[in-house]
Amino acid sequence: MNNTAIPKRLRIQSLQDVRTQMAQYDLHDLADFFMLYESKNQGMEIPSLFARMEYHLLVMQESIEKGLQKPNITKSGLIAGGASHLQQWLRSGQYLLNPVFTEVLMNTLAVSELNACMGRIVASPTAGSAGVLPGALLTIAKHHHIPKERVVRSLFVAGGFGEIISMNASLSGASHGCQAENGSASAITAAAILFALGQDLDCIESGAAFALKNLLGLVCDPVAGLVEVPCVKRNVVASVNAIACAEMALSGIRSVIPFDEVVKAMDLIGKDMPSSLKETSLGGLAMCPSARKITQSSCPTKKDLMKE
Repeated sequence: MNNTAIPKRLRIQSLQDVRTQMAQYDLHDLADFFMLYESKNQGMEIPSLFARMEYHLLVMQESIEKGLQKPNITKSGLIAGGASHLQQWLRSGQYLLNPVFTEVLMNTLAVSELNACMGRIVASPTAGSAGVLPGALLTIAKHHHIPKERVVRSLFVAGGFGEIISMNASLSGASHGCQAENGSASAITAAAILFALGQDLDCIESGAAFALKNLLGLVCDPVAGLVEVPCVKRNVVASVNAIACAEMALSGIRSVIPFDEVVKAMDLIGKDMPSSLKETSLGGLAMCPSARKITQSSCPTKKDLMKE
């Protein structure tokens, strides 16, 4: 790496910019680039940044453990200990595919339900999609015996992909629908998994592009205005999607549409999406007869909970 050629601040707007600058500054590792990017732009030394990311990893691990300690039940009753049900199902040995797949579902729900019950999580990239990255990445890392340092480095890759999405589209369900939350979470998770497994940028880009493409147009339609139904279960779909897309990329399949173009498509879709499908609870599942009954019943709404 030619340190003298690197400016005081690094600027990227796309994954193509990342490719160009990695070549320009003789960087061959994607995590090294994103750590350098953070270091330059935040004015922090890389060891300090690494230590902070280690702490984020610890919180992710704790959020899985705490989410499985007891059934998490929200005040609304819409979330009623799904992770605990999966934990018991896993122990029964009746899973449909294999225990690792069921563990991904369980761990993802554990974090997402913990968030719904006001437990501590890492917003990655948002609180509403916080179960995806730890649920998928940490389970894969555990069963593939990936060293902790490599997992931490993969989180920098996840963050870098999230940065590109945020600059070119959005990470907000209120702005661009759930494609911006669970869609983005799935994309950054696929990228992190592939980096953790030692794949090159072409493979990583395709996995992330597949994951975001698969969830384009996903609406944000929370029942009763709460980030519970269908939000929590969508975390599970995003986790499974990330792993499926990572495996397709691992097999050698490559995305026809580059990641940067997929992000731009997501931005345009989000802008075209009506406000009724962007966290307002005025469309989609939130307007189903059953959902409207819940909203009109004694179930507390988001506004009610905020008053407490």
